Amino acid sequence: MAVFTGAGVAIVTPFKENGEVNYEKFAELIEFQIENETDAIIVCGTTGESSTLTHEEHLDVIRYCAEKVAGRIPVIAGTGSNCTETAVYLSTEAEKYGVDGLLIVTPYYNKAKQKGLYAHYKTIAESVKIPCIIYNVPSRTGCNVEPETIVRLCTDIPNIVGVKEASGNISQIVKLMALADGRVDLYSGNDDQIVPLLSLGGKGVISVLSNVAPKQTHDICARFFAGDVEGSCREQLRAIPLCKALFCEVNPIPVKKALNLMGMEAGVLRMPLTEMEEENALKLEKVMKEYGIL
Repeated sequence: MAVFTGAGVAIVTPFKENGEVNYEKFAELIEFQIENETDAIIVCGTTGESSTLTHEEHLDVIRYCAEKVAGRIPVIAGTGSNCTETAVYLSTEAEKYGVDGLLIVTPYYNKAKQKGLYAHYKTIAESVKIPCIIYNVPSRTGCNVEPETIVRLCTDIPNIVGVKEASGNISQIVKLMALADGRVDLYSGNDDQIVPLLSLGGKGVISVLSNVAPKQTHDICARFFAGDVEGSCREQLRAIPLCKALFCEVNPIPVKKALNLMGMEAGVLRMPLTEMEEENALKLEKVMKEYGIL
């Protein structure tokens, strides 16, 4: 059985003006998501600025999220690293907090071969007992996990169960699902491709859009699974201008701005990320109003 089906939010990590994690606002964001029918929370991913959290902060944010959610919906912890040993450490610690699964990004910068990627994921997965999801995002990591490698990992290692596919390469994803034969749980890593990936047998999306439109993103998936493909497609297409605005600068700059515009107080970004350009912020605000969330 899949770790979750539907729309999982890649939740932001709110910070205070002094840069500390704002746990009070984090709790509010978690409740906002659950109240609006988000199907899972993915904590400490790219959108959660995991790359600028210390190891101590990273694990504390995961622990806090798991405690606040308290089993109401699945929690998947981002525990990847370009150092296999570090990823094992984060993963084994996160497992202790009772999370339902792990999202493990492809090792960035190192540019490992497929043999190295296989060994990396195998080592991490075998250090824990909970399900692991591969996160393939070549635009950020400089490294692509080939379909054959994903299928081999999901076949050989029982608790590697699927992939968050953010390559944007539909042909590659089609090949993956053709090879998978039901062995790979597929999640869209791009909010503008939810319906296309569901049509290939996908289980859902790990979503940036869900931060600001959780019910709408949930409905894209729920309608599809209920057989209302036309309604699902309509919601997908309606969200495209907002998806585009949320990625007009590098994620999570726009989504944090959007949450702040909504009064959700996601706070500042950690350097080297900086505040959104004013021109882009105005465009984002306009699109949010047109979409109906402002």
